[in-house]
Amino acid sequence: MLASPLSVVPGIIISMTQSSTGAALHALARTHLPADVAEKWIGLLRPGIRLVAADEGEPVVGQLGGRPALPEGVEWPVWEGNGPLSFIASVDCAALPVGELDVALPVDGTLAFFYFDGQLGEHGEGFLSGDDPDGAAGARVLYIPAGAVTTERPTPDGLDAHPAVRLTARLTVTAPDHYHHAAEEVLKDVDVPDELDDAINDVMGDVGHRIGGHAVPVQGPVEEEVAHGLLGPGTSWKDPRMAEEARRWTLLAQFDTDDEADMMWGDCGALYWLIRPEDLAAGRFDRARITMQCC
Repeated sequence: MLASPLSVVPGIIISMTQSSTGAALHALARTHLPADVAEKWIGLLRPGIRLVAADEGEPVVGQLGGRPALPEGVEWPVWEGNGPLSFIASVDCAALPVGELDVALPVDGTLAFFYFDGQLGEHGEGFLSGDDPDGAAGARVLYIPAGAVTTERPTPDGLDAHPAVRLTARLTVTAPDHYHHAAEEVLKDVDVPDELDDAINDVMGDVGHRIGGHAVPVQGPVEEEVAHGLLGPGTSWKDPRMAEEARRWTLLAQFDTDDEADMMWGDCGALYWLIRPEDLAAGRFDRARITMQCC
């Protein structure tokens, strides 16, 4: 259930963003699509959390960059044969409006995201794609339980920590990309006007940093990239198994290129962590997969 614009959840007041975004998307669908198709498309909208740099006095729900706080006995993630991963971001689940989402994100504890960002690769290479058969080892999501005693860890030799940027949260409404499997099914018999796609993109805004909801892709559905990587690089993109596998994945988090945090993913791209809902509900974050898209 979507919250009202004045709802209060731990650590955040839900602003008009969710209400106004949802209303705008509803209006666009009903203006540009046949009535029955519009209602089906509206049914695909999902709540998500947008993460933005926190202004003075705003509740802080996490951070980009800086140094992570890890429990005793938890080693800094390393990609064997390549080196340590860079710390990308962390979020405090108890400070997020997780109860407003349609996925079973933990209600407390911290999620910490690590990625092999190419600092240790030859000539700055090392970026992962969903098709990399070893890609799962080059990215990691750690869940740190609430109440765990943690200490801030120094960045391993050879890596430069990304500058820390404190984040606050905005509950919003997200729409599927036009080529997302669910949207394609709803829109398959409709000529979608270009102005509808343009207007939806304007409402959704830039790619941004997000938790849950639909991904905002740079280059097509991220679910298909993860599916293709799992089925094998030789798999045809038209293989029926692709759509079946893509439907099993949902966005956990995405982190955009960010100048303040000195993060550049390819050519102004973004990182996407996806997970199967049953693995998310069971806390199996080691099964999350990553893909990176750029212009």
